[in-house]
Amino acid sequence: MTTLKELAKLLNISVSTVSKALNDSHEISENTKRRVNELADKLNYKPNRIAQQLKTNKTKTIGVILPTVTNPFFAEVLHGIETRATINNYDIIICLSDESLEKEKRSLELLSNGSVDGFIMAVARESQVTEQTEHINKVVNSKIPVLMFDRVVNEINCDKVIVDDFKSVYEATEYLIKNEQRKHILLVSNIEELSVGKLRIKGYQQAMEDANLKPDVLKLSKVNNVEAHIHSYLKNNKKIDAIVSIDHITGIIAINMAKKIGREIPKEMSVVGFGYEHTQLLSSPKISIIHQKAYEIGEMSVKLLIENLQSDDHKIETIVVPSELKLAESTN
Repeated sequence: MTTLKELAKLLNISVSTVSKALNDSHEISENTKRRVNELADKLNYKPNRIAQQLKTNKTKTIGVILPTVTNPFFAEVLHGIETRATINNYDIIICLSDESLEKEKRSLELLSNGSVDGFIMAVARESQVTEQTEHINKVVNSKIPVLMFDRVVNEINCDKVIVDDFKSVYEATEYLIKNEQRKHILLVSNIEELSVGKLRIKGYQQAMEDANLKPDVLKLSKVNNVEAHIHSYLKNNKKIDAIVSIDHITGIIAINMAKKIGREIPKEMSVVGFGYEHTQLLSSPKISIIHQKAYEIGEMSVKLLIENLQSDDHKIETIVVPSELKLAESTN
């Protein structure tokens, strides 16, 4: 394996100059950087990460803890995290909590022993529902930077990257009321126990109350057969003329169940769901969505965490990534 010393000898320059050139130091001329990098590529030079870690006490690795990757939102956030981390010469280690408090605890304990420089995480459902988050606070208090995205714990003093969930659903509901004259709008949810779900429900309720309309919330997180439940509810409540779904899947199910009972979309009923652009390809008619910009959330999370890692005086921030109402065939 080629070493820094060998590169320096072949180029007739110092080891320090080679190291600085490989790390794109401003102290080194562009011509020298080019010569060093060309030879390093030719000889397939790979930096000794263990030696670097011992020297700098940094792993250049970020721990990423996700509730799941089967949800397209988290998969897209992960894509953004991986892309931005690679650009900044960081590696990532991914752990899945599977919505479990114990698995989340184990992942934090496993990686906080020096394996990573910091964490990016969305809190597990069980942790939020039981309000047991002391294990996260313990890591923060140990001076290991933690960044939360999407599902956050407001009481924990760490960086956060979020969507304005209240405003997003308020504006989508307001659109249906003002632009489509819908009066009997149903909200469907299988995430009402989570922080994001609570904010989205409040946004919907506020928009309905501001228009002097009666809110109607169908909670599904504890329902075994979601399709049958939505089908039955729509069949027994024929006045419903619009649906707002606050998760990535029940809006599509609602479209299918509405069609099953003969409701014409969007003529008789409009549907808006949460998701990202590819979500619109999964239903017929194509569903209108509140686009969460998951990829951007992932990129911003890495950017903010690295700023924290590289700063001696980092100020804790909460960054709001604006969502966007993207209309398609399920609304007029």
